Amino acid sequence: MAELRELFADPQRVRELSEEAFGQLYGAFPWYRPLQCEARRRGVGMHPSTTIVMPWRAEGLVSGSVYDAAALRYLSTDDVIDKFLQTEDLRIVAEAGEPEEEIRLDADLEEEDELVSEELAEIYLAQGLQKEAKSIYRKLSLLNPEKSVYFAELIAKLENNN
Repeated sequence: MAELRELFADPQRVRELSEEAFGQLYGAFPWYRPLQCEARRRGVGMHPSTTIVMPWRAEGLVSGSVYDAAALRYLSTDDVIDKFLQTEDLRIVAEAGEPEEEIRLDADLEEEDELVSEELAEIYLAQGLQKEAKSIYRKLSLLNPEKSVYFAELIAKLENNN
């Protein structure tokens, strides 16, 4: 009995058991997790009483397939991003030799610049603001010379409707 207490106190001793001692203990204590793991390592398989009483154990870690350690150490792109976002200092500092120019994500627009697009001109037309729509089409014609004929036709249609 003292030997069992020592075994349960130190699960690493399960590996040192002889085949006979292991078989007797596994038959008596099939629920003991270190014995289940050792049975898997020795190729014994699940004890029949365990599969009846705890059928989920047959699908658990003990009976699972062998894992690829290299795949577990591989970091996916999402893992790298998550690791970066968990750091406290989220600044990206340029390394030596890299240009020190600031990378801008937004367009440089001055207050005097006006945004122009065909969609904006169509919105003006839907609101009945033909003068503003013609102004937008003229600016678009200057910005896109390859479509200037198209914009000229739209302006002519607007002038003929007045």
